[in-house]
Amino acid sequence: MFARLRAKRPGTSLGNLLVYEGMRRFLAMLVRVLYRPVVQEVGRIPLTGPVLLAANHQSFLDPPVIGFAVAGRHLDYVARAGLFASPVFGGLIRALNSIPISEEGADAAAIREILRRLEAGRAVLIFPEGSRTTDGAIHDFKRGVAVLVRRSSCPVMPVAIEGVFDAWPRSARWPRVLGCRVAVRYGVPIPHDELLRDGPDAALDRLRREIDAMRLELRAELRRRTSGRYPPPGPGDHPASDG
Repeated sequence: MFARLRAKRPGTSLGNLLVYEGMRRFLAMLVRVLYRPVVQEVGRIPLTGPVLLAANHQSFLDPPVIGFAVAGRHLDYVARAGLFASPVFGGLIRALNSIPISEEGADAAAIREILRRLEAGRAVLIFPEGSRTTDGAIHDFKRGVAVLVRRSSCPVMPVAIEGVFDAWPRSARWPRVLGCRVAVRYGVPIPHDELLRDGPDAALDRLRREIDAMRLELRAELRRRTSGRYPPPGPGDHPASDG
C-alpha cells in the first residue's frame, strides 16, 4: 500500500514519510493559490540516487517553493541552526528532513551529515550563499560549499528561484500575498568530475553563473506573464558580478 511512498525516501520511517508528504501537498496548494508559481523542468531531478541541489537564496519561502513541486522524491534541506531552537518548529523541520548548519564559519559536523545523507542516496538542497539576499541579486557563495562539492562525488543540480524576494524580503516580518508571482527552474545536473574539472573555485563560479542566468530568465518570464508589473525593477535585474 505504501510502496510508492517508501520509494520517495528509502529507509525513512512511515511516520516521517507521511508528515513530509502531507506538508508537501499542503504547501503545494498554498503556493499555487497565493503565488501562481511558474515551475520549469522539475522532471530533471533524478528519482533515485544522490544529488546535491544548489539554489540561490532569496527568502524564507525558498524551501517550500522549491520543494513543493518535487513529487517524485523527498528532499533533504539544509537550514540555519537557529531555526531549530523552538521545540515545535525545530521538531517539524527535522521531520521534514532538515539539517542544521551554523551561519558562523565552516560547520564540519553539518558537512559530514550532508555527505552521509548523500552517501545514503538522498537529494539534498543547499543555499550556497549561506543567508538570504538583501537586495534580490545573487551574492558570493560560501567557501565551505567548495569543500562539500569536492567531497560529495555526486551530480550537482543548479536551481534558480525568482520573485520570492519581492514577496518576502529579508526586511519584512511577514510575506506579501497579493500581486506576487514566483518561479523556480531546475537546471541540468552536472556530473561531479565535469564540475570539478578546473578545480573547486571554478566549480563554484560555474554554479553561480548558471543559477543566475536561469534566475534572470525567470525574472523576464514573470514580467512577461504580468505585463511588466512584477517583479519591480531593482538590483535583482543585474547579473552576478565577478565578486
